Amino acid sequence: MSSSMTTGVSSRKADPRGSGTGVEDAPLLQVRDLHVEFRTRDGVARAVNGVDYSVRAGETIAILGESGSGKSVTAQAVMGILDSPPGFVTGGEILFKGRDLLKLGQDERRKIRGSQLAMIFQDALSSLNPVHSVGYQLGEMFRVHRDASRKEAKARAVELMDRVRIPAAKERVNDYPHQFSGGMRQRIMIAMALALEPDLIIADEPTTALDVTVQAQVMELLAELQAEYNMGLILITHDLGVVADVADKIAVMYAGRIVETAPVHELYARPAHPYTRGLLDSIPRLDQKGQELYAIKGLPPNLLRIPKGCAFNPRCPRAQEICRQEVPKLFQVTEDDGTELAGRGSACFFWKETLHDA
Repeated sequence: MSSSMTTGVSSRKADPRGSGTGVEDAPLLQVRDLHVEFRTRDGVARAVNGVDYSVRAGETIAILGESGSGKSVTAQAVMGILDSPPGFVTGGEILFKGRDLLKLGQDERRKIRGSQLAMIFQDALSSLNPVHSVGYQLGEMFRVHRDASRKEAKARAVELMDRVRIPAAKERVNDYPHQFSGGMRQRIMIAMALALEPDLIIADEPTTALDVTVQAQVMELLAELQAEYNMGLILITHDLGVVADVADKIAVMYAGRIVETAPVHELYARPAHPYTRGLLDSIPRLDQKGQELYAIKGLPPNLLRIPKGCAFNPRCPRAQEICRQEVPKLFQVTEDDGTELAGRGSACFFWKETLHDA
């Protein structure tokens, strides 16, 4: 998505740290024409193919798509934790507060991680160290980055556990990860990400494997903390239902490209890409009780052999010859009278028809 297609939204709360005036400032993060590939024995898998997006202070962007669409790989490239080899960033820029992270050395990027840019991983149990207490792991952030003593670090760990609403935090600070439920472990991961009050958090499938009630609690907590600290938030998920009440804008990914961008409520009301339309139709609805759930036909493409033209064409009900020959750019979506819809883009030759289908 080009910078002309990104829209700012009003900050939910003035920045309590006094680092700016909210989302009217320049974006915290700008990803520009990012390309990532994995070099394997079977060939080169093109995982990310020209991704563009931005996020501002106090803003939430949700990045949606099926498994294998490139969502998590993009996040790993931003964080600088891409396994290399086999993964390599082959093009583009990742501008964080105006600095291109791809041009920084490992020591410089390490200083930014945690203190300014943090990530919540999807599998809390495997991300937490089973041989150390959660208090030790939370406190380590302060010992390493703030030169805190063990006593000070433990006290801050208790404060963080209280902040993310873990009951009896003072008594449980010495417990180990396996002694907590899945929802509580996810809260601990959120606490770790928040420890140094970063400017931007990337949450990669933060509600995976949690039941619906706990999912809602975790998302509500994230939204509350984001508003309190005026952080930018990138929410990666395959579940459209999770982001409806949290995100400001959405970028839909398929086969390593962003195929649609829109403010959240506009995308739900009028999708402009057949893939997005399919994702929305696959959400279970109360008024369709007893009916078979819709599913997009076929499977996502093998990234070693992405189809010619639009990567979605083998699964698309609208596909025509042009879709099998040419790669569509991200078109500006407009009303019938030509009025541009702010923040809306669609990488589909037939976006007008899809927009009217909704």
